[in-house]
Amino acid sequence: QVQLIESGGGLAQAGGSLRLSCAASGRPFSGNTMAWFRQAPGKDREFVARISGSSTNSAYADSVKGRFAISRDNAKNTLYLQMNSLKPEDTAVYSCAAVYLGNNEYNYWGQGTQVTVSS
Repeated sequence: QVQLIESGGGLAQAGGSLRLSCAASGRPFSGNTMAWFRQAPGKDREFVARISGSSTNSAYADSVKGRFAISRDNAKNTLYLQMNSLKPEDTAVYSCAAVYLGNNEYNYWGQGTQVTVSS
């Protein structure tokens, strides 16, 4: 059974940092693109960042570019999101995803972890 389990969310002050982790189990994802998405209350799910299987290529939403960094450790089958200079508008449930299907859709999703940024 494939599982993606996020951790590292919590409460942070504006300007602070958090590091999210996404531990994958059930199959290796070293050859697959993985990504982070977020969903704020009352809003649609939003793409945050993605990274290729070899970590050669990555992409970010304009809203987080320069503040967030996505990385992965294929030996640990784990995806990370380092979030710096946090803003209140970063408040959302952050979910990881694996195996890109196209059109911003992924085959596997985690349950999400809450990130709340206070001003």
